[in-house]
Amino acid sequence: MLGDAVVTMPTDLRPNEAFELDSPEQPPPKPKGLARLTVDIPSSYSPQVKAASHPPPRWRTPEFVVYYVVFCTVVPVMVWIPYRLSSPSHPNYPFYERWLSPGWIFGRKVDVSDAQYRSFRTGLPSLFLLASAFLGLQQFYGIAARPIRSLTDRSNLYQVPFLVGFSTLMLFILHGTSAVKVLLILSINYAIAKSAAGSKANPVLTWVFDGLVLFAIERHSGFRFSTIHSVLSPLDAWEGVYPRWYISFNITMLRLISFNMDYYWACRRVGLPDTGGAMPDKQRPRVPHIVEFYSFLHYIAYVLYPPLYIAGPIMTFNDFMWQLRRPISISAQSTLGYSARFLACLLTLEAVLHYMYVVAIKDTKAWVGYSAAELCMVGFWNLIIVWLKLLVPWRFFRLWSLFAGIDPPENMVRCMANNYSTLGFWRAWHRSYNLWITRYIYIPLGGTQNRVFTVVLVFTFVALWHDLSFRLLAWGWLVSLFIMPEIVARYLVPASKYGDKPWYRHVGAVGAVLSILMMMTANLIGFVLGTDGMKYMLHQVFDSWEGIRFLLFACACLFVAAQVMFEYREEEARQGISRRC
Repeated sequence: MLGDAVVTMPTDLRPNEAFELDSPEQPPPKPKGLARLTVDIPSSYSPQVKAASHPPPRWRTPEFVVYYVVFCTVVPVMVWIPYRLSSPSHPNYPFYERWLSPGWIFGRKVDVSDAQYRSFRTGLPSLFLLASAFLGLQQFYGIAARPIRSLTDRSNLYQVPFLVGFSTLMLFILHGTSAVKVLLILSINYAIAKSAAGSKANPVLTWVFDGLVLFAIERHSGFRFSTIHSVLSPLDAWEGVYPRWYISFNITMLRLISFNMDYYWACRRVGLPDTGGAMPDKQRPRVPHIVEFYSFLHYIAYVLYPPLYIAGPIMTFNDFMWQLRRPISISAQSTLGYSARFLACLLTLEAVLHYMYVVAIKDTKAWVGYSAAELCMVGFWNLIIVWLKLLVPWRFFRLWSLFAGIDPPENMVRCMANNYSTLGFWRAWHRSYNLWITRYIYIPLGGTQNRVFTVVLVFTFVALWHDLSFRLLAWGWLVSLFIMPEIVARYLVPASKYGDKPWYRHVGAVGAVLSILMMMTANLIGFVLGTDGMKYMLHQVFDSWEGIRFLLFACACLFVAAQVMFEYREEEARQGISRRC
C-alpha cells in the first residue's frame, strides 16, 4: 500500500529532505521524448524510480485537453502584453527610449540596460578568442608533453603546469597589477590550510579569513595600492582589461573554502573510500585524495582554472582533482548537443530583449497607468530575463570547460517557469552553488536535524554573499520564510498517508500555486523591483477589483501550469529520471 501511494502522486511531492544530496548513480540511458527538453544530468537517473509502478500518462485525457486550450490561449497573451508595452507608439515609450540601443533583429532596438548581461554581451567575442586560445594551447601542450609522459599514465596531471602558467598569465591580463592582490589572498588562504591541517582551527580560520576578505573588498571596491602607501600608487595605473577583480572574487572565495575544507577532511580521513575505479559525479567530491595531492600547484590550477574562473560553475577541489587524475569520457555528441542548447538560449535571450523592453521599463519605473496584468507581466518577464542572463554565461563557461575535458555541475537544470516547489527551485537554480552549500554549510551544521536554523542561516549567507545590501538580506529571509509552508505541508499531508487519494494531486497543485506566488514575490524583491517596487505592484493588484480579478485568474492559470509540471515529472519518472526539482 505504501509503495502504491508513493508512485501515484507527482514526483516532486514525494518525501525529500531539503538540500539533500542526490541519489546514487548508475550508468544512465538517454532521456526520450518530452524529457529531452530538460538538460541531461547523468546523476538524475535512478533504476529504482524506473522500476516502480507509475500512473498511466495523462497527456491525452480530457482533463489535459482543457489544459492545452488554456495554454494556447494564455501564453500568447503573456507574450503580447510586454510586446505591446514595448511598442514605440505606446505613451510611456519616451520615458525609457534613451535606455535602448541599436539592435540587429529586423530593425528593432535592443534593451541591454542590464549592466551584467551588457558586460557579457560586449565581451563575448573576446571570451570566445580567450577560450579558443586556451583550447588550442592545451592541445599543443598535450602533444609536446607526449615524449616525456609515461606510457602507463592515463591521468591528465601533466596539464597542471600548463594550467598554472596560463591561469597566472590570464590573471594579470584580466586584472593588471591587482592580480598580485588575488595571489596574495590565495597564498594566505593556502598557508592557513597547511598550518592548521586537520585541527579544528582550520575551518574556523578559513571561514573568518575569507569572510573578512570578502567583506573588506566589497566595502572598499577591491582596494588600491595608493591606500597602502603613496609610493605604490604607480601600480594602480595598470588595471588590466577587467579591473573589477573583486566582482568575481565571490566565486573565487568558494573555491578557497572548498580547498581548505577538503584538505581538512582529508587530514582527518573523513569521506568515502576510493574503490580504484571510475567514480560518478556525486561521489567524486566525497572521496578525499591523499594529502600530498593538496599541493600549491594543484591549488592554483583549481582556484584559477580559466574556463570557470570568472563566473563558475563551482566545482569542489576533490571533484576537480579526480577529473585530472582519472579523466572522464565526454562524448563529442553530448558536447555538440550542449553547444546547440547554449546557442538556442543565447538567441532566445536576444529575441526577448529585442521585443520586450521590460528591463528598461523597470529601471525607469515607466509603468504609470499600467493595469495589474501589465504590471505583473513586466515583473514576470524581468524574472525570465534574470534567469536567461545568468543561464547564458554559465552555459558558455561550462561549455568551454567541457571542451577542455572537465565536466563541472550544470547550474540551471530547469527553466524558471518550470518550477512549483520552493525546495526544488533552489536545487535547480545555481545548482553548483546549492551543492557547495550542502557540502560545506548545510551538512556540517546538522542538516535536517536543525532544519529551521540551518535554512535561515544558509539563506542569510547566500544573500550576504551576493551583495551586502538590505534588499538581498530581505530576500534571503523571505526565502527562508517561504520554504517553511512547504516543509510543514509535507509533514501534515505526507505522501505515505494520502498519496493514493484522487484529490492529492489537486491539493498539491493548490499548494504549488501558493509556492509559485511566494517564490516570485521573493525574487522580485531580491533581483528586480526591490521592496519599494514590490509595494507598488502589490498596491496596484490589491487596490481594485480589477487587480483582484486578475489575481484570481492568474491563480487558475498557475493551477493548470502546476498540473502540467506534475505530469512532466511523471513522464521523467517513467524513464527513471528523478531530478528532485
